[in-house]
Amino acid sequence: MSDVRPARLALLRDQLARTDVDALLVSSLANIRYLTGFAGSSALLVVSARDCVLLTDFRYEAQVADEVGASAQVRIEPTSLWNGVWLLLPTLAGVERVGFESAHLIHRDFQRLLEQGSRWNWRPTSDLIEAQRMSKDPGEIANIVRAIEIAERALNSALPAIHAGLTETQAAGILELELRNAGSEAYPFASIVASGPRSALPHARAGDRRLTRGDFVLVDFGAVYNGYCSDITRTFVLGAASNEQRTIYDIVCEANARASGALRVGMTGIAADRVAREYIDALGFGEAFGHSLGHGIGLEVHEAPRLAKTAEAPLVRGAVVTIEPGIYKPGWGGVRIEDDVLLTADGPRVLTTFPRELRELS
Repeated sequence: MSDVRPARLALLRDQLARTDVDALLVSSLANIRYLTGFAGSSALLVVSARDCVLLTDFRYEAQVADEVGASAQVRIEPTSLWNGVWLLLPTLAGVERVGFESAHLIHRDFQRLLEQGSRWNWRPTSDLIEAQRMSKDPGEIANIVRAIEIAERALNSALPAIHAGLTETQAAGILELELRNAGSEAYPFASIVASGPRSALPHARAGDRRLTRGDFVLVDFGAVYNGYCSDITRTFVLGAASNEQRTIYDIVCEANARASGALRVGMTGIAADRVAREYIDALGFGEAFGHSLGHGIGLEVHEAPRLAKTAEAPLVRGAVVTIEPGIYKPGWGGVRIEDDVLLTADGPRVLTTFPRELRELS
């Protein structure tokens, strides 16, 4: 597969010219990886019309050479990456106005710009690279698909070992072991296993509660492959499902299917969210669906675009988004069903294949 990094840098440079800055200081590690391929945990990147310079430290000297190649000039800084920035910027021709990523620069580092970097005119920028990252290229899509396959294989392997008497934490541990066994290089977030009344907590943490027959067991998890994430939720019943459990589950499942099938390029995030929300609301459970419908996934498990009541931006071709409606009844339990969906010119393509029918665990 051809190297996509030069095209990504060229597009960013076009954006910089329109933003009226001479260079951009990139501090988001996900954005640095997107532009250069570097996957380390310590880096700053400076991109100008002529130069692309990555600064990292001695720990990554071998790794950075292998991952970055010719996509950027690499400097190994012996003391501080910021010292490297102050030494680098005066050598870049015509650089006076420098953008910084306002969503990623912490206040302490902003103070460095004002103090040590006072000779340059600093301009806040927002989502210049994130806007590029919304539309995935074929290589990125292949990585996400592989991350989904790993996650689904892990869930299939873990479910037979999940039974009454285990704590949620133990069940999450079984799943996370299977994720590693299946090839996940990391966890995009701590796997959620929430049972019984705790399944009504949309972002529960796995805890000490023991799984009990009759419980909903909500499992929200993902895998990482070549840096790209998957994000999947399935809700099960431990033992035989009650009529009420089946009713709530079927509503959420239908809302998921309607929203997934309705996605189109150019549709706003508001309109996408509305498809599931209006269906759930019409059946009397609107107040029990309190979070947004979904979000983009890629190098980060939560990235643009958003599918929410306030998300006015249109969805772009190549975006991969989650569709995750839910109904949550405090003290009783909750259901969420989450799939990963690719937006193509011909419509949506649901990438997750794990069955959505209600499954009763023995």
